[in-house]
Amino acid sequence: MLDPMTTWIVIAALAVGTYVIRFSFLGLIGDRALPEWVLRHLRYTPVAVMPALVTPLVLFPDATGGAPDLARLLAAGATIAAGILTRSVFVAILAGGGTLYLMLWALGG
Repeated sequence: MLDPMTTWIVIAALAVGTYVIRFSFLGLIGDRALPEWVLRHLRYTPVAVMPALVTPLVLFPDATGGAPDLARLLAAGATIAAGILTRSVFVAILAGGGTLYLMLWALGG
């Protein structure tokens, strides 16, 4: 366990770092038009961030003690398949959530 002073120093450093990153876009170049190549790359940010946030929850879920389980893997597969087939985020979320709940019920998880 870290002592409280170290914890607050880490929190303050992360806050300053987050502020600097956001200020670089909003404060320094917020009133200028961005080049087309930058805008093209920024379109892919959510596509890169969402899998990075979700993958650990699928492969190492806390609910199972960090071991992958069939219900979550099937739900992830259903989400990906529904997203590719329908191109709808809403349908993909419903397919993944429905599959997860159905598999947890069916597998007794």
